Amino acid sequence: MKIIDAHSHLWLKQDTSWDGKPIRSLKNGRSIFLGEEVQMMPPFILDSQNSAEVFLSNMDYAQVGAAVVVQEFIDGLQNDYLETVQQQYPDRFFCCGMADYRQPGFYAQAQQLIEQRGFRGIAIPGHRLLGKPLTSDEMMQMFRLMEQKDVVLSITLEDGDRQVAELSEVISACPQLRIAIGHLGMANPPQTPCWENPSWRRQIALAQNPNVMIEMGGITWLYNAEFYPFPSAICAIREVIDIAGADKLMWGSDYPRTITAITYRMSYDFILKSSELSDTEKALILGENACRFYGFKVLPDLPYIKNMSE
Repeated sequence: MKIIDAHSHLWLKQDTSWDGKPIRSLKNGRSIFLGEEVQMMPPFILDSQNSAEVFLSNMDYAQVGAAVVVQEFIDGLQNDYLETVQQQYPDRFFCCGMADYRQPGFYAQAQQLIEQRGFRGIAIPGHRLLGKPLTSDEMMQMFRLMEQKDVVLSITLEDGDRQVAELSEVISACPQLRIAIGHLGMANPPQTPCWENPSWRRQIALAQNPNVMIEMGGITWLYNAEFYPFPSAICAIREVIDIAGADKLMWGSDYPRTITAITYRMSYDFILKSSELSDTEKALILGENACRFYGFKVLPDLPYIKNMSE
């Protein structure tokens, strides 16, 4: 089975701020996050560098052939490092560039990322735009360039449907623009089932458009209180299939943050072992959809390596 991670993160150092609060790498996998010390990564990552090489080791062990690397404001702009990663490992990573959309003039940044630095995807953490519209003149100019250059838009929307109308307008204006909506539409935790939330369903329904996909990066974080094997997450996945179809859903881990609580393999193993999904649905969700959408051509043969404890 092809397994592709459609939502992950890489950085060598976090050194930024959000909403006036610092985010800084420490050591032993820890960071200052919005003024609080947190375990950002597993504690055995002593230098706190979330490098491609460490991720590749995790991917090889878990038999994950390739990964899509997105960006988030809370990690700072990582374009320089991700450009190097894309050049070094073109068959294993699909890296998204990111501009600072919070400041005017970001179109020129995005144009450079696409035309000069070769990024095939652009990430927008839409839930952190602080009210700035997705349909501003500068945003629409960027989306039209992306459509023309066949550059993928990886976007996370706010909870609910506040930005659904805006993204619908983008889809109508740029019908050939390939769009991946992240974090399973920010599905609600198990205490408030997302399938009972009409605004969540409207966000997922955007994937009924031909060039729009849903990726579930961070689903084990969203359902962390329930923990493995995340039965409510499986219910949410089933609901997405019912709304948009199994060919519109892609697995994503949100590596490395999620593997402080579980192993990397566990972040997809709960899908693989679920009796609520067919073998065809599992194959589509875990890799075939992402392979088609992102255009991965050559995936490595990664045999299963038995654990010493087995």
